[in-house]
Amino acid sequence: MKKEIKQYKSNRELNLEKIVNDYSRYISKIIENMASYYLSKEDKEEILSDTFFILWKNKEKLEDNKALSSYLAGITRNLIKEKSRVININYDIQDYENSIYDIKNLDMLCEHREKTRLIKEMVEKMKEEDIKIFKLYYYGAKRIKEIAKILSVSEFNVKTRLYRIRKKIKKELEEGGYGDEK
Repeated sequence: MKKEIKQYKSNRELNLEKIVNDYSRYISKIIENMASYYLSKEDKEEILSDTFFILWKNKEKLEDNKALSSYLAGITRNLIKEKSRVININYDIQDYENSIYDIKNLDMLCEHREKTRLIKEMVEKMKEEDIKIFKLYYYGAKRIKEIAKILSVSEFNVKTRLYRIRKKIKKELEEGGYGDEK
């Protein structure tokens, strides 16, 4: 059951302690689902506490009959996006697709989107550690040394996995009709 904001008010004051107790796990789950692979434990804790602070700071703007979870989810998502910008992470592959400005030929656009879709499908089928390496390297613009440190593995391990990932993606693209293009 979604609880409305009015359920957390007594004497016209927001019971922040009860909200923190009831929604900390919910917010933590949102953070984990959106950004678990690139945020540090400290960043996650900061987002969690900032979510409640922003809710408290804007308590006068809250509508009593609205679900509290939707406010908290929105605040949390915005904080994650802001943190992502700060640490230069592109968290959504669609942002990459939308950054194509100069493609004049519709066929090229369609082909590019199809390749992107195929790559996304391939990435989703990878082992969890490979997904993290791929996203940190290609979307997070992290160096091999940084990835190795973040994931607590050797640089050789990261290089080897990236090589195998690229080789597998290239092979599947070629099998899908997208030959060796440079």
